[in-house]
Amino acid sequence: MKCLNGIPSQGNTRLAMEMQNEAYSYTVDEALLSLGFGKFQAFVLAYAGFGWLSEAMEMMLLSFIGPSIRTEWGISDGQESLISSVVFAGMLIGACTWGFISDNYGRRMGFLCTATTTSLAGFMSAVAPNYACLITLCFLVGVGLGGCHVLSSWFLEFIPAPNRGAWMIVFTLFWPVGSVFQAAVAWVVMPVLGWRWLVALSSLPSFLPLLFFNATPESPRYLCKRGKLEEAMLILTRIASLNQASLPPGLLCLKSPEEEYVASSSVHMTEMSPLIMTKERNGLQVFHYLLSPALLRSTVLLWLVFMGNAFGYYGIVLLTSELSSTNGRCKLNPTIPIDLQDESSLYRNVFITSSAELPGLLLSAFSVDKIGRKASMYLLLFTCCAFLAPLIWPQKEVITICLLFGARACVNASLNIVYIYAQEIYPTSMRSTGLGVATAMGRIGGMVCPLVAVSLVENCHQTEAILLFELIFFVTGVATILFPLETKRCHLMT
Repeated sequence: MKCLNGIPSQGNTRLAMEMQNEAYSYTVDEALLSLGFGKFQAFVLAYAGFGWLSEAMEMMLLSFIGPSIRTEWGISDGQESLISSVVFAGMLIGACTWGFISDNYGRRMGFLCTATTTSLAGFMSAVAPNYACLITLCFLVGVGLGGCHVLSSWFLEFIPAPNRGAWMIVFTLFWPVGSVFQAAVAWVVMPVLGWRWLVALSSLPSFLPLLFFNATPESPRYLCKRGKLEEAMLILTRIASLNQASLPPGLLCLKSPEEEYVASSSVHMTEMSPLIMTKERNGLQVFHYLLSPALLRSTVLLWLVFMGNAFGYYGIVLLTSELSSTNGRCKLNPTIPIDLQDESSLYRNVFITSSAELPGLLLSAFSVDKIGRKASMYLLLFTCCAFLAPLIWPQKEVITICLLFGARACVNASLNIVYIYAQEIYPTSMRSTGLGVATAMGRIGGMVCPLVAVSLVENCHQTEAILLFELIFFVTGVATILFPLETKRCHLMT
């Protein structure tokens, strides 16, 4: 067990040894529990949340710019779908890359790289001279967006365990706010200024977190894992000052991995000892540990759940615009008015369904710490199936939008919870990488979605598309039932 005196200064070695002999010690988890959630965490929440909001705005662009680009450059439906797919391809690469950088060089370095890449590539996309250049820049935007989970891991590691789930849901509130805000901006900007102005304005929020980067602290949990207890202690002291609270008496200690895991998990220690005894990890070792016997089941199921949630979430986002533009053309239902194809109708429908993320947030906030992570996810996914089932047959516009609203609320809530769950089942040294690889698997689902499900709708096969979504959500719900661990109210692994 490695410890540091609670008051970092030179000449305290004897006092530290005496206190250590008296067994006065505390971990980062115990320190955060004592300090509570105060002004310091509120600052971290605001910073990370605004970064999350800017990422959501970049993602929501995919719902608006495709049709305008197709008209301006005369590209095909397949080329339009490729715009979304290359973003997800970039996110797949970025998710793994930035997660590894975050675990090895710090959380701050991770989100600095992601914010810089996203903001620069996003702004340059607004002046892309041709389709090939736009595709390249969209790929780079995707690479930057792939690291948005780094902000989530950073914020997670400052929150006390008892209410961690609820505060993580509050953090995810910034995503639907960003989605709704982007829909509102597009509604105002697109008809007047066009897609280039929309892309440029949407990239500006990504620059703002860079202005306050120097004020952001490193995660004390990460610093402890890297053996930098003095730096961790300085940050905890800063938290105590801002929160007007006191640290526990004694030494800041990094418990042995065995002690931490027994305290935070229902898995027997001997099953994890080959993994947690290893101190140094390179990129290949992390992937090996993700698929080690102790984590294999959780990791594979997590990948499957991320793929299913991402496929369904982005599918519902894109279906809103696709059903708006194709129902009249395909004559799926003669009762649907032809003005559904109008741009104003498209912006209205996307705005309404984007608002569904707010009740989705409330659903996840209510259930995550009360019902638990696993039960919340599968109940939400099966409810999503119920909302989509009537769309197997063409419906009137108002019914279609209401059903998509309910489905998006459920899948968004499920996605919020699986992001929390993924960070709780991995130790600090591989948390960001583990989450990054899981989100990368989700990007595969998001990348395939416009090429498969949305293409079915474009070719007037709405029934087949909805049946595909039903199958995906059902399988994903079953996968959540099979998760071996429930992490509600557990301490994070060191």
